[in-house]
Amino acid sequence: MPRPAAGDFAPYYAKYIDLLPEDNILGVLTKQLDEFLALMRPVSEETGNVIHPPYTWSVKQVVGHLTDCERVFGYRALRFARGDTTPLPGFEENDYARTGGFDRLRLADLVSEFEAVRRSHLWFFRNLPAEAWDRAGMANNSRVTVRALAYILAGHVRHHGTILRKRLA
Repeated sequence: MPRPAAGDFAPYYAKYIDLLPEDNILGVLTKQLDEFLALMRPVSEETGNVIHPPYTWSVKQVVGHLTDCERVFGYRALRFARGDTTPLPGFEENDYARTGGFDRLRLADLVSEFEAVRRSHLWFFRNLPAEAWDRAGMANNSRVTVRALAYILAGHVRHHGTILRKRLA
């Protein structure tokens, strides 16, 4: 499957897509879930509540953020894949993290929730007809294709996974 072209996403998302030299996005999404679970499952509840300066979110908030973004980008992919071209608004990730109440939840539950959402997206992307990958819509005032959204999902988790590995080392 070809990688998304520059016009398939807003320039802001290049920082995530550029983290993925791989061409097999379904393989990346699958392997990434296994790697994320291996990284996060051994983390203690106490560590999940820690904010490591200079970062401003706890480990739990990061996992909650990843799940929120997985849902938002996955919803966009669903809408556009199904031919719905209704423009979709943006969202403020910091507001979501602040109001998500993630620190009151068990880290293991947050990790399991991410796993469930990612597995759902894996089924969705695996079952897309070929032509759906190139369908596009407007999200946050920018054109984006379904293919680009799959890459954004993976690049976003790779970005935060790299930071989490440093924080948890």
